[in-house]
Amino acid sequence: MLDRLAPAVFVLLWSTGWIVAKYAAVHADPITFLAARHALAAIAFAGVAFAMGAAWPKTAKLIGRTLFSGFFLHGLYLVGVWYAIGQGVPAGLSGVIAGLQPLLTAMLAPMFLSERLGRVQKIGLGIGFAGILIAISPQLLDVTERGLSGLALPVLINLVAMFSVTYGTLYQKRHLQEGDLLTIACLQFVGAFIVTLPLALLLEDLRFDWTMQAIAAMAWSVIGISMGAVALLLYLIRRGQVSRAASLIYLMPPTVAIEAAILFGEPLTPPMVIGTIIVVAGVWMVNRKSAKDEAGPAAAQ
Repeated sequence: MLDRLAPAVFVLLWSTGWIVAKYAAVHADPITFLAARHALAAIAFAGVAFAMGAAWPKTAKLIGRTLFSGFFLHGLYLVGVWYAIGQGVPAGLSGVIAGLQPLLTAMLAPMFLSERLGRVQKIGLGIGFAGILIAISPQLLDVTERGLSGLALPVLINLVAMFSVTYGTLYQKRHLQEGDLLTIACLQFVGAFIVTLPLALLLEDLRFDWTMQAIAAMAWSVIGISMGAVALLLYLIRRGQVSRAASLIYLMPPTVAIEAAILFGEPLTPPMVIGTIIVVAGVWMVNRKSAKDEAGPAAAQ
């Protein structure tokens, strides 16, 4: 049951990160907000791990690998995306950059993990990316008309963030296939905190206005996203092909658009609706189980 529900729940929880970012930007500096979020998430995961008697990594090598994966998977990735958007990178362009992650993951997985996608899965990845382009085509046209003057560095940082989460995902699959997910998540957020705190001190004024909106945004970021969504992401990476887990990223822009329409009254354009249908079809093709997949568990029994 969890295998069937986890992808949908992950998409719903993870997509709220863009909604939270919109609320939080008014009340806090972005990297400062992320540093506090990572610290609180590490504390929360540690509390749950101790309460449930979870096993902690016993070797310095495994601890180091876990911290290292968090450095890329949560730290550099979120800092890069939030900083780039804060510097004016349009959400549509950021969405296209995010959409490159599943393609890059599928390209690198054979080298890092000896994972190979079938022909239908490869076609699904292409269809999913095409759906993303259609869905956000109005924003892309707007970007083309206005140009990207002065945004070369933020766009480059956004690309670095995409490479960071891709590498972190592949590293997670290769080196952290064993161990308790609660303690792994805790140490990963410690690794993320190690990179975000110095950047916040260097680049920002550590602004956080302590309003109810800011506190609510932080609470949901920690509980709903950092704990709920991240735990599901780690579970999905461990249970299946890393390219399949990464393909769920395609669903984020359409899901965020629907949430923004409900919460902020932002219009759902025809390209968004059509693109969303295409994206869902592509993700289904990537994640559908073949006859070989279905026979695997039975054969193992």
